[in-house]
Amino acid sequence: MRTPIIIVKKLPAAGMAIFPFILLKSERLKNDQEIINHEKIHLRQQLELLVFPFYLLYFLNYLINLFKYQNHHLAYRNIIFEQEAYDHENDLNYLKNGNWYGWIKSI
Repeated sequence: MRTPIIIVKKLPAAGMAIFPFILLKSERLKNDQEIINHEKIHLRQQLELLVFPFYLLYFLNYLINLFKYQNHHLAYRNIIFEQEAYDHENDLNYLKNGNWYGWIKSI
């Protein structure tokens, strides 16, 4: 099944996954396999947690990290879901090989 991609020019990031869509800042990013893979990893994470709990845990993890690091960028990069997505965005077979609940390794 193909993932629907929507271009949102005012998106605050290059890409974002909001189940079941991938939002991209520009049309040219549709050809960026790493960004698409990164966002598809987030879509899998959202499925693993039945969507809404993903957003809750993502936000709570960000707040804890923000308190811990006192820095937005460090807080974001250390969100457990982002760690899995960044660690495997270059492995285009990561999702095909299973790897369900891979973010748990970052806890």
